[in-house]
Amino acid sequence: MIKAVFFDRDGTLIYDYGYLSDPAKVRPYKCTKLALKLLQKAGYHFFIVSNQSGIGRGYFKEEQAHAVNGRLCKLLSPIRFDDIVFCPHAPEEKCACRKPLPKLGQQLITKYHIDTKYSFMIGDKKSDIDFGHAIGCKSILVKTANGPKHLKKYPDLKPDYIAANLYRAAQFILREGKL
Repeated sequence: MIKAVFFDRDGTLIYDYGYLSDPAKVRPYKCTKLALKLLQKAGYHFFIVSNQSGIGRGYFKEEQAHAVNGRLCKLLSPIRFDDIVFCPHAPEEKCACRKPLPKLGQQLITKYHIDTKYSFMIGDKKSDIDFGHAIGCKSILVKTANGPKHLKKYPDLKPDYIAANLYRAAQFILREGKL
């Protein structure tokens, strides 16, 4: 069993421009690489779970989503993600793989033998927090991109921790891991 951190992509690891389809526009937050290095050194495995409804809405092709993910991986090298998965459907398609539904997370948990008791989900939206709880992880809301807006919009939102950014989220995980 391994311990893992699941990440949302846009607004968590990189700036959120809305329907990102151009790899040249991938821009990690300043603290992203440092945060990932801290977590990697502590033995965490990394997974990106993202909703990419721009595909289902016809704004871009699945190949473009893969190209954006490839560019992200190149920019964050030598950090390595064990796997990157995404839901390509528009919300109205009512699929089973769109966060906050747990399907993609459950598949990763089974495939990689992830111990959810020692794992975390980090994101900037309510769907990320609900997804983390649905797969049995502690959930962290980062106050980048949509974080502040979702805290106001959903007063019942209950992340296990609220962090200013990814680096602060990593510090929380390292503290929690020592308990």
